[in-house]
Amino acid sequence: MSYTKTVFGKMDDGSEVYRYTLKNGSGATASFTDMGAVWLTMEVPDRDGRMADVVLGVDTVEALRVNPGHMGEIVGRNANRIGGAQFTLNGVTYRLSRNNGSSNLHSGPDYYRFRRWEAEVKETALGTAAAFSLFSPDGDQGFPGNARITVTYTLTEDNALRIEYRAVCDSDTVFNMTNHAYFNLAGHDSGPATDQLVWINADRYTVTNDGSVPTGEIAPVEGTPLDFRTAKPLGAEIDTDFRQVAVCGGYDNNFVLNHAPGELALAARAYDPKSGRFMEVYTDLPGLQLYAGNSLSTDLGKNGAAYHDRYGYCFESQFFPNNLNCPGFASSVLKAGDEYKTTTVYQFGAE
Repeated sequence: MSYTKTVFGKMDDGSEVYRYTLKNGSGATASFTDMGAVWLTMEVPDRDGRMADVVLGVDTVEALRVNPGHMGEIVGRNANRIGGAQFTLNGVTYRLSRNNGSSNLHSGPDYYRFRRWEAEVKETALGTAAAFSLFSPDGDQGFPGNARITVTYTLTEDNALRIEYRAVCDSDTVFNMTNHAYFNLAGHDSGPATDQLVWINADRYTVTNDGSVPTGEIAPVEGTPLDFRTAKPLGAEIDTDFRQVAVCGGYDNNFVLNHAPGELALAARAYDPKSGRFMEVYTDLPGLQLYAGNSLSTDLGKNGAAYHDRYGYCFESQFFPNNLNCPGFASSVLKAGDEYKTTTVYQFGAE
């Protein structure tokens, strides 16, 4: 295994932003930047050994500041939506910014992509790892407590990208982090991804209101367009009038995964029939958000690429959205001094 460190660009003050590129023995590569700890590229072979970059993204500091759709971002402290942009913890109500209707989405607008993270590359038993660390002060984005966060990306010899999230805080707080990568297994610049097959290991999903905020109700996927228990093309039922899908103009739904709580298990699989590439997603978290890039369109893509709606899709591992306001959901509250610790793995291959 090996890695390179190169200049990605410069901040307004002239300081350099770096790209860290990991490479394994079979030639697969993955790269990240210390501005936001963003996942920039993932180059893996198809069934004939041809390499392609299968994650959408940007390739300049200027584009990263905008980064439409949060491509490749580490999202925290809380991923997804908090209804009413507020929650109550230990009798105190915390009010967040309303940046998605009446809700807070992805802890914005002061996103982690604007932050410089400390970076360290190291060899591990699993492969070369790039670890990014950040200090998040009390009140950051509206959340309580001083927190120290580390996100570690490891590229394994069998072409998996393993993401480990760690955090410790000096007060009770909230942690529900994810990576917002968009995947297109035919290549990031290959066009619509709607012909790629998707399978999700979930019998149920969390019902949302018209603002895409979970209400606390959990419903079966059976008989709905949200049934991915048998693999089907992403676009097969995406334009349905089923309200849970239509309200977002396509898939943007949280699935209740079937595995036992805390077990690192297979949650989803995607397959591109043209290239033969597949991706398996493993997580120890209870939820997985499928987002089909319904409002992705941008001309800021890598190497001058223009991405349009549904050119990529996300599998965002998470605690259920709005769990802080839904007592029946597993809670993303982190107690003072405890460690937030979760792992998600994106395993790539070809057949």
